[in-house]
Parts: sequence; C-alpha cells; structure tokens
Amino acid sequence: MSDLRELLHFYAEAGVDTPLEDVPVNRFSQVEAKRVATPPAAPAQRAPAPQQQPERPQPSQPAPAPLTKASVPDDAKIAMARQLASGAATLDELREQLGAFDGCNLKFTAKNLVFADGNPNASIMFVGEAPGREEDLEGVPFIGRSGQLLDRMFTAIGLDRTSVYIANTIPWRPPGNRTPTPLETEICRPFFERQIELANPKLLVALGGPAAKALTNATEGILRLRGNWKTHVTASGIEIPVMPTLHPAYLLRNAAQKRFAWRDFVSVKMRLRALAE
Repeated sequence: MSDLRELLHFYAEAGVDTPLEDVPVNRFSQVEAKRVATPPAAPAQRAPAPQQQPERPQPSQPAPAPLTKASVPDDAKIAMARQLASGAATLDELREQLGAFDGCNLKFTAKNLVFADGNPNASIMFVGEAPGREEDLEGVPFIGRSGQLLDRMFTAIGLDRTSVYIANTIPWRPPGNRTPTPLETEICRPFFERQIELANPKLLVALGGPAAKALTNATEGILRLRGNWKTHVTASGIEIPVMPTLHPAYLLRNAAQKRFAWRDFVSVKMRLRALAE
C-alpha cells in the first residue's frame, strides 16, 4: 500500500491528475501495426518533358552607361558641421550648436551630450576619444573609473579639475562603447577643433591613440607616439604643443604601463613650468 501511495504522490508531483485508460497501452506496437498495414505508395509517374520551342531572337539592349563616382551623402553633414562650428564665437555658443546638430547618428543613441569639464581658461587641455557609460549618464567627461585615475594623475603633478580643461573628440557615447568610425570622427572634427581654438590652451594632452591621431594626424600607434611632443595646428594657424600619452582606461588594464604615463606627465609638468616663467 505504501508503494502505491508513493507512486501516486510521484504522479501528482509530475502533474498527472487524470487516468486515461484502466489498462496500460503499448503505443509502440500500435505504430508498428500501422506501418505494416499501410501498403507502399506507387512510384510517381514522370510528366512528359515539354517540347522545346525554338529560340526567339532577343531585342538588342542599349549599352550600360559608364559608371560615375557617387557623392558620399555624409559630405553635406560634414559641411554643415564646419559651418556651425565656425559660426560659434564662444564655447557656450559652440555647445548650443553641437546640441542642436543632428548630423551625427551617435546623438540618437546617447543619453547626454558630453561637452567638457574643468576650467575653460586653463593653460592645459586634456582630450580623450569618446564618453563611456558613466559619462553618458552624467554628461561629464572622465568621471568613471578611468576618470578617477585621471584625477589622481592630475594630483601627482599639482593639478586638479579647476586648473585643467577636459573634452573628447566625440561628444556622444558610441553604442556599447564601440570605437567611433572614421566618418563619425570626421563629422565631429569641426566641433572639437573649434573647441580647442576657443579654449586656446597653451598645451594639449592627448589621452590615448585615437585622440592623438585626431589632434596630430599621426599614423603611429600610441606606444610609439607617447612621450614625444607633437603639434596641433588650429584653423587660424596657431600651433599648440601636444603630448600623446596612454589612456587611463588602458592603464587600468595594464598597470605596468603606468610608469610610462608618469614620465609623460612629468614632461607636461616641466613644460607648464617653463611656460609660466
């Protein structure tokens, strides 16, 4: 009796609540009997092949027109960005123009415009590539883990966010923190170049390879570029020294490389000191 009770309990837990037959049925034998009773189907008769019709001569087609180079549709967006950026007389106007600009697709996937932080009258400007998740949520550059490391690097050479100006080459976060495309960088280029021109810093620090290449048009990787002073030329012809260095996010993943970033920041500190004398 206990075995039957346990079996009924098992059926209840399995969801069985209604018996279908008083006697168990072998379903496999039913399938086999049905297969034996069914006669094999007769082979299908092939339809007679259609008689071939004689080929009719096709009318002559006009020769295709020669291929021409199509214009890139985003050229108009780049031209519009240049016009809006050049028309901004102040950083506040530039921010308004950038906020109203719909020519970059990154704007529609980002939560906030990340324009700048710090002191726009500072002698030194730090430029990164693009905002991350925390920056996108707050609308402020370099406030996540990499930004916290950058703040400590500032402190190491006697700086803080009141004595530096911080921006990015791309003001909107790319989806999933992917790398911005060359086209997206070119569309945003007139704005960050005008931002540099209006801030008019004495020194630029490029944080990471993409920022260094955007500012100096260099082709080398950041490990070759870092530690070597380069030059950024504004639209009005002003030359600004640029120090390419490693991005704080890279340093978080490669702590052994911090010694190279420290050398770069010491070089920046010495250059600032020389400019102040």
